[in-house]
Order: sequence, then C-alpha cells, then structure tokens
Amino acid sequence: MEKREYIPRIIDPKLDEYLSTFGAVCVEGPKWCGKTWTSAHHSKSEIFIGDPAGNFQNRQLAEMSPELVLDGEAPRLIDEWQEVPPIWDAVRYRVDQSAEKGRFILTGSATPNHKGILHSGAGRIARLRMRPMSLYESGDSTGQVSLAALCRGELAPVMTGEPDLKELIRLIIRGGWPGSLGLPAERAALLPEEYLNAVVDDDVYRMDGVKRNTVKMRLLLRSLARNESTTATNRKLRSDISEIDDEDIDVETVKEYLDIFERLFITDNQLPFSTGVRSSVRVKQAVKRHFADPSLACALLRVSPEGLLGDLNTLGFLFEAMCERDLKIYAESFGGALYHYQDYQGREIDAVIELTDGRWCAFEIKLGANQIDSAAEGLLKLKKEFTEDPKGRPPEVLCVICGLSKAAYRRPDGVFVVPVTALKN
Repeated sequence: MEKREYIPRIIDPKLDEYLSTFGAVCVEGPKWCGKTWTSAHHSKSEIFIGDPAGNFQNRQLAEMSPELVLDGEAPRLIDEWQEVPPIWDAVRYRVDQSAEKGRFILTGSATPNHKGILHSGAGRIARLRMRPMSLYESGDSTGQVSLAALCRGELAPVMTGEPDLKELIRLIIRGGWPGSLGLPAERAALLPEEYLNAVVDDDVYRMDGVKRNTVKMRLLLRSLARNESTTATNRKLRSDISEIDDEDIDVETVKEYLDIFERLFITDNQLPFSTGVRSSVRVKQAVKRHFADPSLACALLRVSPEGLLGDLNTLGFLFEAMCERDLKIYAESFGGALYHYQDYQGREIDAVIELTDGRWCAFEIKLGANQIDSAAEGLLKLKKEFTEDPKGRPPEVLCVICGLSKAAYRRPDGVFVVPVTALKN
C-alpha cells in the first residue's frame, strides 16, 4: 500500500502500545473510518483480503489455506480478515508458536458469528475499537483544552474564537469520515448515504450468508435516526416504525437487526452508568442510541443545512451525538469510558466519563450559550444530591460542553464551560 502523507489519529499511541504487548491486534470499526490507512501506517507488510485483483486471488488463497497469507515482515497487516474467518485461528496459532510481540494487525468492519472461529484469541489477539475522526483529528477543533486535564480539574481560561452555527451544522452533516475531508458540503453528504446503501445491500448478507428484509432494515435505521441521542427501547422503535412508516415489525426482528447493526459497527450506543454513583436510587439501564457517526443519522433523515437551521430540536440531538462521539474517542485514549446517567426520578446527565481510578466527571451538552446557566444549575443540583446520599459518590468535575461559546473557562460556581471546537484528548 502506497504510504502517502498520513494524518495522525488519536488511536496511534494505543495501537503502538498494544503491538508491544500482544502478538496480534485486531483494529475494528465502521467501514471507511480509516482502519486500513492507520494499520498500514503501523505495518511493514500487508495483504488485502478484499482486493478484487486476479478474481479475488488473495481471498481464494486464504480460503484454501489461511497460512498462505500470514508470511511477511512484521507487523503484517491482514485487511478485512472477517472475509475469511479461519484466518483468526491461523493468526492465533502462529502467535502461539512464538513469544514475539506485534506479529499481526488485523482489520475488520464486521464481527462474524462464531462459526468457523475455534478460539477466542484471548491473551493473543487484542481488540482495539476505531471510530470516525473527532473534530480534533479532522482539524476542526483547535485543541486548546485537553479532556484528560479537564477531568483532573485543570483548565486555563482561553478565548477560543467566534462560534459559527452554520459551520457546526456542516461538521455534523459531513461527519468524521477521512474521505470527506476537503469536500464541499453537498458532496461530503453523499458518503454516509452510500455507506448505508453498501452496508444494507451487501455487507449484511456477506456477514453470514443470510438474506434479510432490507426494506425493514432501512425502516429501522430511519427510526434509529429519529431517535438519535435518546434512550428509545426496542418496543419504542417498533411503535415508531408502525406510527410513522405504517409498517409492522415484531420486537424480535428489531432485536435481531439491532444486533446486526452493532456487529457491523453502524451503531455505537452509549451505555448507562450506575456503578457507585447512587446505590440507593434505582438507575435506568437503557442505552442511549447513537450511530457510529451523526452524519449517518443526517443521511437517513435527509436533512439539509437549511433544514437543520429551521429545526433546532433535531439539531440539538445531532449536536449531542457529535459531542459524544468525540468525548468517547478522547476519553478512551487515556483509559476513560463514556456513559450516560438516567434514573427513575427524572434526573439525567448527558455524558459521564469514568476514570480508571473510579472517579467520574459529569457533562451536559448544549448547543446554545444561552443554555449554559440552566445546564450548570442542573449539574450543581445533582452533585449536591449525590453528595448528600451516604451511599453515593459525587462527580469530581462538572462541565458544560457548548457549541456556541467563544471561550473555555471556569465559572464562579466551579462548573467548567468548554466549546467542543476547542477540545482534544
């Protein structure tokens, strides 16, 4: 693979760390997010299983004998290994024969079922999740504020520039796809649309050879788009399809298709947070619905920049999705994990970052600067309740992530305010 100028990714140091620790690393995530390019940057030889050259000769070789595609200078990249699942066991076996680290990098844009994979690879093959570009990686965030430092309560006040609502809308619709960088907005919007067509029309079948109802799959995807950044249950999605699209789909089919979307990395849900937060309060366990990138929801909803300017409610949910995509990427780079909080008393926190030592930080996400005061007030109220609960653990840091703020600063009440376009890991 020709090594053109490489755009650094936040995952780079983690991939180097894993290569020095494990015999093989599997980099997995949605199609077109940059897995192959990043993995090739870290490899010294490669083979592309999906290469159509020679009537898919590479795939045919791997199908005849997976061992045939393993030889090469390490780290050796094996791209789209899931096209021939027995490659997994062949890599695991080769790693077992040597104590050498960093032998292979596998990339995958789908998680196949376990048929044909005899061993999990635990301890030999580490999994590393890659996502579309954050705003910092794509050059659309100044990176003046480090999330890692912020989670330690450290922030030097700084002016971050005049906010631009139309630019935020452009970034949401474009998404974090490397192939969209530098494209005009109307052309960049075509990529997520074609992505979804390719996945539904081709990848779903190729994953396990089972034909499914693609019409109902698309209806479910559109329902997920209408419920982006919400905790809609499977039954709510089913009802939504029935009410909006006048189509019947049973809950078991919804469950099956959601599992497929997850295995294809189309969705990237935000898990609920409860550990040690308020053990005396019953906490909801619903996931917050997200696509791998907010641009996918935009494509499904067929939104335009002008349309979003006239629909601030939808824009707010999509802006939240973009922020939470970035928070997840940034937090995972320093060992943090992103959750959301919701209890049965109506209290919610948009984003919770749990650190490796058990401390946690609470974030509210607001598009407009006029919403900062109410968001800060809500965070302070929740912290007070957590503090007064003898069984609970209050958050260490409170922060409002904003779209239309022109400065990063700490308020007199202790709540931080940070524009998403100034954030980095």
